[in-house]
Amino acid sequence: MTKRTLGGTSRKRKRTSGFRARMRTATGRRVIKARRTKGRIRLAAA
Repeated sequence: MTKRTLGGTSRKRKRTSGFRARMRTATGRRVIKARRTKGRIRLAAA
């Protein structure tokens, strides 16, 4: 018996917390701005 990966998880992650998803809303843009100010290397889900 082989264990399979949970299908579609990475897609969901990208769609909900990815860069383009963040830029779509005003609050999301504020999140990106806050992370830039803090000096984060990763701004959104990679």
